[in-house]
Amino acid sequence: MDTPLDYASRQAYDDVRTTSRALDTEAVHAGRDDLARQGLHAPPIDLSTTYPSYDSRAEAARIDAFAADGAELEGTPVYGRLGNPTVARFETALARLEGTGSAVAFASGMAALTAVLFARAATGLRHVVAVRPLYGCSDHLLTAGLLGTEVTWTDPAGIADALRPDTGLVMVESPANPTLAEVDLRAVAHACGSVPLLVDNTFATPVLQRPAERGARLVLHSATKYLGGHGDVMAGVVACDEEFAGRLRQVRFATGGVLHPLAGYLLLRGLSTLPVRVRAASATAADLAARLAADPRVARVHYPRIGGAMVAFEVHGDPHAVIRAVRLITPAVSLGSVDTLIQHPASISHRIVDAEDRRGAGVSDRLLRMSVGLEDVEDLWADLDAALGSRAVVAAGSRASRSA
Repeated sequence: MDTPLDYASRQAYDDVRTTSRALDTEAVHAGRDDLARQGLHAPPIDLSTTYPSYDSRAEAARIDAFAADGAELEGTPVYGRLGNPTVARFETALARLEGTGSAVAFASGMAALTAVLFARAATGLRHVVAVRPLYGCSDHLLTAGLLGTEVTWTDPAGIADALRPDTGLVMVESPANPTLAEVDLRAVAHACGSVPLLVDNTFATPVLQRPAERGARLVLHSATKYLGGHGDVMAGVVACDEEFAGRLRQVRFATGGVLHPLAGYLLLRGLSTLPVRVRAASATAADLAARLAADPRVARVHYPRIGGAMVAFEVHGDPHAVIRAVRLITPAVSLGSVDTLIQHPASISHRIVDAEDRRGAGVSDRLLRMSVGLEDVEDLWADLDAALGSRAVVAAGSRASRSA
């Protein structure tokens, strides 16, 4: 009979075994590798905000170590703002999926981006080079200088020339929100030189691309979207190397933008079906994009080369009338849920961006953004077809044709 492995040997075996696992397998098992050894199947939810500690000298040493480099605390947790076991499981899983050494979770995607900017500004590197379009609130955070940052907007070809001695970050989103514009991440990473590249990978997810493999040092997600996948959790996460993760943990501890343990549990559960959800929704989205491209009521369709579940399209008629006319599709902000959502970026998600900058980035007033869910494609098309054919849409389209 085989001799059971001791814990150290078993851990070494697990480390070797997990290096060769496929993404679909990691999505199911990452962050859960220790459960069977504990006699568990489902991950536990640890709701504690604080933990007993009878050795204050040892605790002082651990706090000193965290203050030095932000390393994850070994052993018993101390306090919820320093870390939580349930959230740590999600962080481990997401880092595995993105192919990075670590990941740090936050209360929202904007809290995650804020932490990155704070971490760079703390070293005196307050200048950011960014490529539009970005998510509207990301654009606003950079443009408004709310965190003391200064931004230079450029296109991908101008990144190298836009760098300065005080540049601390280059930021791109690909596919971009809401136009689904894509950039060559390898070329952008090369142009950045030694400056860290942050890629917002919310739309693609690690199922469609892993930016760290193309030179990005930081990979940002609004985990509210596809990682959670069911419209019932708000969160953000940055996948990165352990050195940068330490800085982000220190910022999170100081500013308090922590993720609730229940959200961490829901996100870990969401990751287990992420590849299946993204691939199924992407197939439907590609079908709908093709139908919209062939429809004379639609002026232009935006759909990324790498695929995905997001479709953007510009109508000849009144986009607001389309929003009012849908019945199966839900008119709402956000994306990445199991149900299909549609919204008008110029009115909501990108309203906070200056109108001239918004239009210059390709976000026209007739653009609609649709997050395709898991419904049957024929039911979705029937709803879109009816909405595009509503009297208000047709009338607005006729007026636009006459004025042209």
